[in-house]
Amino acid sequence: MKKKQFKAESKRLLDLMINSIYTNKEIFLRELISNASDAIDKLYYLSLTDRKVKLKKDDFKIRIELDKDNRTLTVTDNGIGMDKNELEKNLGTIAESGSLLFKTENEHKKDIDVIGQFGVGFYSAFMVADKISVTSKKYGSDEAYLWESDGADGYTIEKADYEAFGTKIVLKLKEDTDNYNYSEYLDEHHIDKIVKTYSNYITYPIIMNMTRNVLKDGSENEYEETHEDEILNSMVPIWKKNKKDVKEEDYNAFYKDTYHDYENPTRIITYNVEGKCSYKSLLFVPSHAPYDMYNKEYKKGLSLYSNGVLIMDKCEELLPDYFGFIKGLVDSEDISLNISREILQQDYQVKLIAESLEKKIKKELEAMLKDDRDKYDSFFKDFGMQLKFGIYNDFGAKKDLLKDLIMFYSSTEKKLVTLKEYISRMKKDQDKIYYACGETVDKVDLLPQVENIKDKGYEILYLTEYVDEFAVQMLVDYDNKKFVNICSENVDLDTDEEKKELENKNKESKDMFEVMREALSDELKEVKYTNKLKNHPVCLTTKGNVSIEMEKVINAMPTGEKINSEKVLEINENHPIVKKLEKLYKDDKESLKKYTKVLYAQARLIEGLPIDNPTEVTNLICDIMS
Repeated sequence: MKKKQFKAESKRLLDLMINSIYTNKEIFLRELISNASDAIDKLYYLSLTDRKVKLKKDDFKIRIELDKDNRTLTVTDNGIGMDKNELEKNLGTIAESGSLLFKTENEHKKDIDVIGQFGVGFYSAFMVADKISVTSKKYGSDEAYLWESDGADGYTIEKADYEAFGTKIVLKLKEDTDNYNYSEYLDEHHIDKIVKTYSNYITYPIIMNMTRNVLKDGSENEYEETHEDEILNSMVPIWKKNKKDVKEEDYNAFYKDTYHDYENPTRIITYNVEGKCSYKSLLFVPSHAPYDMYNKEYKKGLSLYSNGVLIMDKCEELLPDYFGFIKGLVDSEDISLNISREILQQDYQVKLIAESLEKKIKKELEAMLKDDRDKYDSFFKDFGMQLKFGIYNDFGAKKDLLKDLIMFYSSTEKKLVTLKEYISRMKKDQDKIYYACGETVDKVDLLPQVENIKDKGYEILYLTEYVDEFAVQMLVDYDNKKFVNICSENVDLDTDEEKKELENKNKESKDMFEVMREALSDELKEVKYTNKLKNHPVCLTTKGNVSIEMEKVINAMPTGEKINSEKVLEINENHPIVKKLEKLYKDDKESLKKYTKVLYAQARLIEGLPIDNPTEVTNLICDIMS
């Protein structure tokens, strides 16, 4: 029989679709099953509108058959079927879609839920097959037709013997090559996996004869091989079921099975939206961070479905980085997909969904913070760093969204507190939020500046994660109360009289301080007396926006970038060391310089900074002692 040429177009177009549009060969099965589902949808709809069609939903099914000897994979459905003209139109014209036409003609009617729109999914089968045979018989017709093609050279259509209505597609699989094992599509377990991955929620049963090893009757350790038809797909997605019919343990089981977690999620979020872009979502807040959470290999994102068919395993656009810990999925029939349905054609709908999800996730986290504080505390220890990164990233674009979700350790409460809780306990005359930075809570608590601030009755937030101070500086203030690092010069708790007295004392000693500063070359910006300290002799503070903790964080990064904060050596004006320093300035300036270096080294150690020349410092200590 003479071959007909594809109407649309050329070998190049078909080659493009086979070799370029689809990035994953196993997608072909998803496309064939989706087409079969569409065909059944059309007949099922006809059964609802035409009394002559005596069919129920339970009558419909999709069958997959594997023949290893002949290297064939067959997909059969008992859907609407196609006559000769439809075979010619739908398969003889590349990019002609019967599903799209059907959807367009019935778009005013509810419950029309077909999947295929582009008419090219069928041709993806040529990625794995040398030859494709399609036998189809339209429902209500007495004639069946066989469409056959081995690729871009064209196709044939002829009458065929086919008793049942519907469509049977037979793929003659390619021979294995060094680069690809096509025989894996003859492995029933591999096919089972593909169906469960991409087509698990097709609403009609997908049946395949499966081989199982079962115990022989009356035997404890002897097995026999059985072959039975099994339904591969679960059909009804848990997120499409009525909420009242789904128990919490059902959601937990779905989560653990889908995301391979051994613990139940901390929170389950179900969310159905109707509007410009309608969708259903099922989200989970994990109870612990995965081991690779903060590795660059970690990939965030939600599974994206279109009418129950998996389109993308991880759609990163649906989640911002600061909510990247969320697991789950979105199912929408409104998203625009590209011709292969593998990637998104437009991102407008996805942006709408992402914005909606962002608000929902924030609301759920706020509810957990309010109603189940212990759970939120546990959640925050695992994922709080991401929220703080969200505040710092993009120049603080999302700081107002996230500021009520972050927490820091409180010197007063001895636990994590929110900024709102800190504000609620502030002293009447307090107009600043005080914080201190360090590697651990215990180390921060030992800072010389902390003692005096606590003695005056002020609560201090302890910032112990490297992103903390960057986030706080990006916030600038909270409820019009500015953040102040108690290790900076900006701390002002003195009366006017105390300020004046200290200022005068520093003026009187400025020549001594200059000698001390010169002893440390360019390492110090200034030396001065302070009344911030209670028992400690010295501390380091900083000028400007770069704190000591920020210096440590940036210098520890692998970028090679190095910065230095503008350090100030502050000496406790009430400590006995003051008299010693003043005497040395008067009698022995060289010894004063030695003392200065030792005091500076002491202050650096307290702050967790390295000493550039520890040998020099230890020798100086020995000189002073001797």
